[in-house]
Amino acid sequence: MMKFNRNPLSESVRFGLVAGLAAAVVAPAAFAQDATEDAEAKTLDRIEVTGSRLKRADIEGAVPVIVIDRASIDASGDVSVADVLRDSTFASFGNFKPQSGSSAQSLASVDLRGLGSGRTLVLIDGRRAPTNPMSASSGSDLNAIPLAAVERIEVLSDGASAVYGSDAIGGVVNIILRKDFNGAELRYGYGSTAVTGGDLEDVSAVFGTASDRGRLIGGASHSSRGMVYTRDQIGGDTLGVSVYGNNYYAWTNPTGTAGAIAPVPGFACNDNGFWTQSNGRCSFDFNSVAANDAAVDNTSVFVRGDYQINDDWTVYMTATTTKVETFGRYAPVPGVIRVEDGTPNDINGGVMGGPGDGRPTYFYHRFAAAGNRDNFTDTTNNDFLVGFQGQLTDTISVDFGARRTSYKYIETGNGYVIASLAQQAANEGDYMITDPFGATPETLKGFTATIGRNSFYKSAEYFANVNFDLFEMGGGISNAVVGAEYREDRFQDVYDSLSQAGVVLGSSGGSSGGGRDVTSAYFEWLLPFTSSFDITLAGRYDKYSDYGNDFSPKIAARWQPLDNLTFRASYGQGFKAPGLDILTQARSFSAEPVNDVASCLAQAEPSTCQLQVDTYFIANPALSSEQSDQFSIGVVYDPVDWLDLSLDYYNITVEDTISQIGAQDIINMDVDPANYGTIPAGLSITRRADGSIREITAGYANEGDLETDGLDFRANTDFDFGSAGRLQNRLTVSYINKYDVTTINGEVIEYAGRHGYPDLRAGLANDWAFGDWAFTWNVNYIAGQQNPRTASGAAGTRVGGYATNDVQVAWSAPWNGKVAIGATNVGDRYPELKAFDGRPWNFYLYDAYGRTIYLYDAYGRTIYLRYTQTF
Repeated sequence: MMKFNRNPLSESVRFGLVAGLAAAVVAPAAFAQDATEDAEAKTLDRIEVTGSRLKRADIEGAVPVIVIDRASIDASGDVSVADVLRDSTFASFGNFKPQSGSSAQSLASVDLRGLGSGRTLVLIDGRRAPTNPMSASSGSDLNAIPLAAVERIEVLSDGASAVYGSDAIGGVVNIILRKDFNGAELRYGYGSTAVTGGDLEDVSAVFGTASDRGRLIGGASHSSRGMVYTRDQIGGDTLGVSVYGNNYYAWTNPTGTAGAIAPVPGFACNDNGFWTQSNGRCSFDFNSVAANDAAVDNTSVFVRGDYQINDDWTVYMTATTTKVETFGRYAPVPGVIRVEDGTPNDINGGVMGGPGDGRPTYFYHRFAAAGNRDNFTDTTNNDFLVGFQGQLTDTISVDFGARRTSYKYIETGNGYVIASLAQQAANEGDYMITDPFGATPETLKGFTATIGRNSFYKSAEYFANVNFDLFEMGGGISNAVVGAEYREDRFQDVYDSLSQAGVVLGSSGGSSGGGRDVTSAYFEWLLPFTSSFDITLAGRYDKYSDYGNDFSPKIAARWQPLDNLTFRASYGQGFKAPGLDILTQARSFSAEPVNDVASCLAQAEPSTCQLQVDTYFIANPALSSEQSDQFSIGVVYDPVDWLDLSLDYYNITVEDTISQIGAQDIINMDVDPANYGTIPAGLSITRRADGSIREITAGYANEGDLETDGLDFRANTDFDFGSAGRLQNRLTVSYINKYDVTTINGEVIEYAGRHGYPDLRAGLANDWAFGDWAFTWNVNYIAGQQNPRTASGAAGTRVGGYATNDVQVAWSAPWNGKVAIGATNVGDRYPELKAFDGRPWNFYLYDAYGRTIYLYDAYGRTIYLRYTQTF
């Protein structure tokens, strides 16, 4: 049975009442203002802008859109779309980027407002960008979009589900591709980081031609960045601490008290990455061999053209092929080995027991002799679109077409360990824990494995809309657009059979795959009551074949009482459909590390022990979509010719958020439902008679709410000094006033301002053009963060606020060449070593490419040189 997440009739009534109320309150004042201005009304060309499919005048709209033009992109020194968007102040808590050893190693995404990349919609020329297959719920992969093909990037910081459908809760990023280009352009750039390994290279060739009836642009690009090992980064000289060095569990210690983890006797623990801690345990320095950042090579070929068939009809097409290859390295596999009583590796002896005591020995071991874990990925994305635009009458135009995308991802991992075979080698004495490097190559090969993953996400899309003028109003022609879309998505993410079975140490994966069909219909209607006041109504209905339906309404109003003063406001509802990966995930096994008092006591261990329990992750086909309500209000003011200002307030509430409920979450819900809530339907925990855990069923569920609000401020200046040149300044500030997450049991957690969740970001771009010279100075700032005090009263983690600076000097040569020399993080600032999400610093906020994006630059000053030749 299909289910409706919104009631279309009741929502439409509510929507109409809101629209009518807004018109009744604001229109009289607007009509009065317009009475003396009709004679001065200007006729402007109508264009389509991000956030609307209507053709309208190129004026400040009812929703805020920030444009990053080609000149700004060139002045940044960035080599990818992902790099450019990491500079945005709207990426409040940072963006995901290629990470060594990650299950989405080649993925680069954008996360507006800190709401998650899955709630940020990425478009290419107004159409949905391809979905990545390695983490489908995370949305689009920016690495699939070649920067050389980009004309500009438009960031809509307002919800837009009524226009574009799912995922547009946090906002929309619209990548506009180049269309008008005559001649040829060759470019080469190279950047060297202060920290070893992160060097950048960028090569591109673009050509274009145009005639009276057609345009064609095409090109190829290649960019790369090297791998940066942890040992070469700030804090990388700190020894990595892990119980998985070479230790064992002593059932009782020599004094006869409770057991403890102790170093393996007879193992030196002073070579090949092993070292001895002050407590005597044998640790392994994973920082000496692992890498935080994956090495990335990105190659793209693209072509875009249009041809005017006759005076009324035009055909257009776009084709892009992108290939991304990455290499990542993790430290050797950690794991627990159990050897049976009386076997060669059973080292419990003396007063601690020994052969014949009936007890096995458990080792916390690092398989360093088997080598590092090396992951290689190969990603190919093909995107083809063809469409027609036609003018049926003077007042009616149509746009229709078809598009196919195919995103394939292949991953290969070397150096992984099959648990049962390693345990067998240890029990038989072929692999001695006291001398692991003494094992023969045949023994090591006998329990190591090469793992793999094969994924794809394919879409076939058909679209059509009709844009037509309706009637004259006080402010001009009321026009509307109605359209329909149909999309078929097919998805597969298949891990190798050993990883699926959960027998590979250092790797696990639950395969998923399936498909869905999405049928959509939408409308937009512009009502220009006067030349200074208009309202836009929009609504969209989306029918998903696998989970249900959604209806998203929106109303936006613009009032311009003065030529240099505009007020704007909008209200809308949005949704995010559950991803195919979590709806179709196959049941997969994992030995999850948890704490459970009953299980610890049943094994005669301390109540605070960490143990592994059998956990099965499953899909949840009962998931419904997330729902959002959002509104914004703002003002745009140009007090003088050289200054324009804007200030916008936004408020977003997301209900029924989709969250992963892990093994520890389910234990907490089982033990303390009053504080942690009840276990969601379909998930469970099973205990033995002694209270210990037999198994857990975990997965995804709709649970609590999320609410955030804040302010966005923009100030642009433009000074023309005549013979002294032209100076332009652009200041953007994004402030988060509230970011509250309500858990399933009603507890509200405030995140704004906490470590990893900064409440303010700002950027200042300064450009001075003087003859053939151009000078750029960019400043990036982020406020400090402070965690609340702990339960014991100790001060929480704190990081301070930092500003970093980027500079560039460019010279336009007489032979149509351009030389740019620049430095990012020119002050060579480094991050504070405050651990976040398992890394020594916040990897999402701190730059991995030598760029200063947020608080600090983890790789120091980057100096680059770029040459561009135009023909």
